[in-house]
Amino acid sequence: MAQKARKDQAKANAAALNNLHAGALLVNTLFLLSHYLFRSRSLLLWFVLSLPSFLCEFALERTGRPKYDPATKALRSAGEDLSAPGLTEYMFDVVWVTWAAAVLVALFGNGWWFLWAVVPAYGAYKGFGLMGAARQMAQTARGGGIPDDLTAAHKAGGGGRRQRKAA
Repeated sequence: MAQKARKDQAKANAAALNNLHAGALLVNTLFLLSHYLFRSRSLLLWFVLSLPSFLCEFALERTGRPKYDPATKALRSAGEDLSAPGLTEYMFDVVWVTWAAAVLVALFGNGWWFLWAVVPAYGAYKGFGLMGAARQMAQTARGGGIPDDLTAAHKAGGGGRRQRKAA
């Protein structure tokens, strides 16, 4: 049963990666054709802002591509689950936002590269939330982080077992 799950994951990963590469080829080819045939767009901005997308695509390829034994063609590794939430999901988001920006720039002009600013803004938003949670955990670990509502309940008579026994 586990072997079937690995084969299904390998098949899903291979299909997702093939679609990812086909989409990247299509979007970037259309951008370059648009640049050279119709309107001149900033190739420097395209390269700089597409670089994270290319790196994410490379990382997804390295971790998600199924690996087979060359001699027996047997599945050695199904690769990481590319439908998993978290970092994998964020890497796909970076790729898709880059594609959307490239298409909009090809159609409407260089001003649409600002759409790519959504990626670091969202990263900062998530990072700020993680920093707050980490700060709260660190404060709790030091012993000074007892929440005020628990302290108030303790003072109001909802204290420990010894206090209740003594009363």
